[in-house]
Amino acid sequence: MAIKSYVMVCGGTGCESSKADEIYRNLHKEAELQGVSEDVQIVKTGCFGFCEQGPIVKVLPSDHFYVQVVPEDAKEIIAEDILKGRAVSRLLYKEGNLTEVKRTDGEDIKFYQKQLRIVLRNCGLINPENVNEYIARDGYQALEKALFDMSGDDIIEELKKSGLRGRGGAGFPTWMKWNFSKQVETDVKYVACNADEGDPGAYMDRSVLEGDPHSVIEAMTIAGKCVGANLGIIYIRAEYPLAINRLETAMEQARDLGLLGKDILGSGYDFDIELRLGAGAFVCGEETALLQSVEGNRGMPTPKPPFPAVEGLWAKPTVINNVETYANIPVIINKGGDWFAQFGTEKSKGTKVFALTGKVQNSGLVEVPMGSTLRDIVFDIGGGIRNGKKFKAVQTGGPSGGVITEEYLDLPLDFDSLLSIGSMMGSGGMIVMDEDDCIVDVARFYMDFCVEESCGKCSPCRIGTRKLLDYLEKITKGQGTMEDLEHMERIGTHMHKAALCMLGGSAANPILSTLKAFREEYIEHIQEGKCRAGKCKALVHYEIVADKCIGCTVCARKCPVNCITGEKKKPHIIDQDACIKCGQCYEGCKFNAIVIK
Repeated sequence: MAIKSYVMVCGGTGCESSKADEIYRNLHKEAELQGVSEDVQIVKTGCFGFCEQGPIVKVLPSDHFYVQVVPEDAKEIIAEDILKGRAVSRLLYKEGNLTEVKRTDGEDIKFYQKQLRIVLRNCGLINPENVNEYIARDGYQALEKALFDMSGDDIIEELKKSGLRGRGGAGFPTWMKWNFSKQVETDVKYVACNADEGDPGAYMDRSVLEGDPHSVIEAMTIAGKCVGANLGIIYIRAEYPLAINRLETAMEQARDLGLLGKDILGSGYDFDIELRLGAGAFVCGEETALLQSVEGNRGMPTPKPPFPAVEGLWAKPTVINNVETYANIPVIINKGGDWFAQFGTEKSKGTKVFALTGKVQNSGLVEVPMGSTLRDIVFDIGGGIRNGKKFKAVQTGGPSGGVITEEYLDLPLDFDSLLSIGSMMGSGGMIVMDEDDCIVDVARFYMDFCVEESCGKCSPCRIGTRKLLDYLEKITKGQGTMEDLEHMERIGTHMHKAALCMLGGSAANPILSTLKAFREEYIEHIQEGKCRAGKCKALVHYEIVADKCIGCTVCARKCPVNCITGEKKKPHIIDQDACIKCGQCYEGCKFNAIVIK
């Protein structure tokens, strides 16, 4: 009997943590109980991208888009949508004045309208554990073309036309890196995939591997054919178990179909892939540190040159790109470099995937053409700032990046424009801040991360990050001086010039960019002993305004250390010596009777 309905359940890590697997199992169970198991196919996909609304279930051909689904909803979805062909209205995504929004192709949902999904083309559309679904969407056609119709030079020429630059952060031209390796004459070469995604708030690469693992396998095989390599290494952190499992399944399926291993598709070309699990060191996202880890050494950067493309893994030429870069390759080979180059800006072609998180209405994975503005991403796709708060800044590039303020909301985002304002693209993390965020505390958070993740090999990073963190902690405790700001700027500038790798070289970026854009907040902390956002506890002083306090006792009941006293229906008092400044009283007061001084 032909399948009449196709039910897709988001199977990304975020939705899995919200009982997506139970939803999937309940849908199967209800399909059996209600006698429609032969009429419906229920599958797990990768991430739909709209993570704020997960878990997500989508039904085809009706195109009903259900959000915030719980396991108990499975019965109604089968009974109404599959049996009767009616949407479960209460589960449909609703937006603005629209009573129902059901489509995810950009016609109805603003979150998708300005997106262009090239890297994420299959995420949320196919079962990542079924190679046939990948093949049905042009999968492995690019590999066939590369094996039988193109030389290595032809492949590089298409990449050159495309203008594709590495999406791992540095933005180095992909064709040039591949060409360096191709030109080296040696018996052994390697292709490596950097899946060691460690930026706080970033999960772009993980989601691609969870939702479309074959795209990376296909791309690495094409790279191997281009440069003359026979072995690929995917370096992925062990904290990504779902991505690892789906990669292993995909590689096994590819081998079974002759798409990986010996004599691929009868071409005479051999190529296979191995996984290497990292222990979660942020520094191993740097390519030479990654290679050291693969070789069994401690993950620490090595001086360049030589660059890995010429002398990398076990001193052999090694092409290294990250997951997102590879995911573009099959599309470029299939559709041509000129097709890809029509998107983006003059020097930054194609699209970029961002992990949009923080104080934004619609967090999730966003893929937009290079040159899109921050306003497009935060206010159109992201829906603006939560709870009607005022936009403050966006941190791009993670610990290596910097803040972008309101004056740059309409700046076209690409590699060069971000560098020109003291930030960077990085791998694509994008954390939105509002008026309630303390910019000094944000800088302290990132510097604390860099101190923990520094490998300690070079003194500019080992000592510099520690000194910078010490200054920031002094300032957040109300003990800073104006000279500290000058010291931080001087140390940060020298680190950029002297550090061995970009972890140390860019570690001061959050400080330098926030000092430039929000210097007055640093000065407030130092000269006035004030944290306007109330985040730096040593500078926070909660007081009860007697004229506004009605003596409801809510604050006293919420206080974990019982430092608030007073009779019912009479103003209360906070014992400042006992107060731990947790903010529970401030958040719980409905009468604005508690203020931050």
